[in-house]
Amino acid sequence: MTEQYASLRSNVSLLGQMLGQIIQQAQGQETLDKVEEIRHLAKSSRSGNESDRQALVETLRSLSDEALLPVARSFNHFLNLANVAEQFHTISKSGAPDGVMIEVDRALDELQSKVEAGDLSLNEVADVISKLKIDLVLTAHPTEVTRRTIINKHVELSECLKVLEVTSGEDPVYEEVIDRIEQLISQAWHTSDIREKRPTPLDEAKWGFAVIENSLWEAVPKFVRYFNAQVKTRLNLQLPANFSPIQLTSWMGGDRDGNPFVTSHVTQSVLDHGRWMALDLYRRDLETLGAELSMSNASAAFSERAKESSEPYRFVLKQLRADVEETIAALEYKIKGTPSRYQDKIKEVVQIREPLEACYRSLMDCRMSNIANGLLLDVLRRIDCFGVSLCKLDIRQDSARHTEVFSELTRYLGLGDYAQWQEADKQAFLLTELSSRRPLLPRHWQPSSNVQEVLETFEVIAQQDSSALGIYIISMAQSASDILAVHLLLQESGCKFSLPVAPLFETLDDLNNAQAVISGLFDNTWYKGTIGAKQYVMIGYSDSAKDAGMMAAGWAQYDAMEKLVNLADSKGIELVLFHGRGGTIGRGGAPAAQALRSQPPGSLKSGLRVTEQGEMIRFKFGLPKVAMQSLSIYTGAILHSNLLPPPQPEPKWVEVMQTISEASCKKYRSIVRENPEFVPYFRMATPEQELSKLPLGSRPSKRNPNGGVESLRAIPWIFAWSQNRLMLPAWLGAKEGLEAAVEAFGTDTLQEMSAKWPFFRARLEMLEMVFCKADLWLSEMYDASLVSADYKGLGDELRANLQQAIELIRGLAPESSLLSQQPWIKESIGLRNPYTDPLNLLQIELLKRVREETNHDLELALMITMTGIAAGMRNTG
Repeated sequence: MTEQYASLRSNVSLLGQMLGQIIQQAQGQETLDKVEEIRHLAKSSRSGNESDRQALVETLRSLSDEALLPVARSFNHFLNLANVAEQFHTISKSGAPDGVMIEVDRALDELQSKVEAGDLSLNEVADVISKLKIDLVLTAHPTEVTRRTIINKHVELSECLKVLEVTSGEDPVYEEVIDRIEQLISQAWHTSDIREKRPTPLDEAKWGFAVIENSLWEAVPKFVRYFNAQVKTRLNLQLPANFSPIQLTSWMGGDRDGNPFVTSHVTQSVLDHGRWMALDLYRRDLETLGAELSMSNASAAFSERAKESSEPYRFVLKQLRADVEETIAALEYKIKGTPSRYQDKIKEVVQIREPLEACYRSLMDCRMSNIANGLLLDVLRRIDCFGVSLCKLDIRQDSARHTEVFSELTRYLGLGDYAQWQEADKQAFLLTELSSRRPLLPRHWQPSSNVQEVLETFEVIAQQDSSALGIYIISMAQSASDILAVHLLLQESGCKFSLPVAPLFETLDDLNNAQAVISGLFDNTWYKGTIGAKQYVMIGYSDSAKDAGMMAAGWAQYDAMEKLVNLADSKGIELVLFHGRGGTIGRGGAPAAQALRSQPPGSLKSGLRVTEQGEMIRFKFGLPKVAMQSLSIYTGAILHSNLLPPPQPEPKWVEVMQTISEASCKKYRSIVRENPEFVPYFRMATPEQELSKLPLGSRPSKRNPNGGVESLRAIPWIFAWSQNRLMLPAWLGAKEGLEAAVEAFGTDTLQEMSAKWPFFRARLEMLEMVFCKADLWLSEMYDASLVSADYKGLGDELRANLQQAIELIRGLAPESSLLSQQPWIKESIGLRNPYTDPLNLLQIELLKRVREETNHDLELALMITMTGIAAGMRNTG
């Protein structure tokens, strides 16, 4: 045990001991003894003791139906407590001895040395820093398996660990904190682990708002304040007071792709709730500012504004607070759907920013800069980040829904069926209507309910202030007409502002065709004049990986980004790439700095726009210090990528990646698409079908409820394979791709690529991480109990392929050791395995019993194993 992780293990032990006491109190000594027996057998099994491994299996198989639930709950709670300890460790004195902002510090130190050495000009550095932009897009993808009420208790547990870190056992406070920890763990134990019903889209939005309220509201201004100070200290650059690099956006309540529960009414309700919460947070800030800004000195202009009040700042703040409070009251009545006498006054950012900026200027003019640059500046930075909507709302819809609108319309108008037209005819029709001044939609037309809902969504968009909305994303965008169709619908809705429209390229073919689609749009005079020399494009990581496998999808994403960057540069258009990453490797997930530094040169010059999904929102932004740490990592990586970019791949490296892509995709599809045994095996060997009973997100798990595995969304697809520890989507095809490259180009070439090209090195490290989470023995146990004899051969084949892939990667990786460069991940996985193993084995037994007979308690225990394994793996989808 290294000193670096001693405090982590100590905290895990402390929380585990307290959980044991609570299990003993609640369930009795017999249950605790059984849990402890299983825990010791699991640890011994992991250390290589085969007899204890067999004893572990037999012990879990022999549990009665009544005993399965408390045992499953015990290990589930332990893994959640381990997560609490681990998250705290990343920001503790022992886990982060150099502070949570170390990545920013390192990046600025490196830039300082480069400037001093003459390798970079200070003007160049200043320009890049001034354009720094991080837009975090919070999404409601159903991967957050822990209930919000439990999360709140875990947040307080983290605060308790913070106190213990600086308190000795002799201090009376120490015992108070220990008592509180025991209370919180007991509260969690006696709380239902599983939601009774699925969250609504509004519930999901409120969960996202809570993360902002409890963490990001504090973290963002602190981060900007620290960054400004370090830029001045290290580079002697003074950033402007309105420097605002962080933006918050959300998909919660705006993402209607395949989610029938996100309606136009829901979207409006989410926007109203967001504005209500933002204004309520500002109201609290204004109360504090009113208490602080008691000064009487003010500029002449400000004194006049304050009607010569003896306390001018309080006078102006009181007026603003009154308007804010009236708007809060008006929104409360609007949300309830009841009429009120209150006026909805604060709708635009300028209404709250302008009075506070006036206060700031007056304080500066009167030589009170230390006061101006205190809380008041923090509030101004919050306004720049959160606006009056708390976070901007993106709207996302499938391209087929827009096509459906125009198909119904053209049939009604007697023009034929738009959906059946050639692409050129679609574009001609859309461009003609976009240039026309007459309305397109007939007054007495009665569209179908599906089409009416799409039109009402655009009406809601048109009614908003532009600052409340982010961009409009088109899922499954395949052609230029998909983008033009949205522009026409915006025009027909009467939208007075320019809402950016972004195609989402999310299959292998769509990524490969992305350059041609965007090039065709850029060549159109009407389109280029409309977008204002700025184009958003979203890159889909999840579905492209599900379509072609991780290796082929990763190369298609890189190639598409590189071509789009070059195209935009040649046309003089600013390109903003939007990265639709998930938490797992199979959905584009990777350590943030590693992922960003492996992108093509120039892909981050317009900033970073990236999805933050499901449980990763909590892991990366759930506590203020953790959020600051994540912002620091992103900032350091962006500065590094823009000022010290990775090399352009050599032509030979491109050939290698094309070889890997083709061979890996062929293997992946030969199994997933072409092998008739695959779908039955998948459904037997994983809890895929049982997952539908777990009340995760509001969105259905399938795009088509009657479809097969091909209609399964990327998240449950990944979730299912992570549960049985085969992790198949994250590695299938990698061996064949790399073997083909070794045969054609030699091992030396691949090792050179690993040493010199961050993109390729990231592929290998991502595979390394997957291999450390995968487990051949556990996967084999699922097959032995759950898969019929006719299909076991496929499981054996897949595990053999995985073992060969591991050996191949070991030979290509530096030091020939998995995760040799990432000891923290190795430590984290090792800490959890002895507690995740029993849950996997319990899940196998529960699946076997549930598939034989329906039993509510067994189904509940099964769902708890799913949430526990998800906690143990640290990500689900």
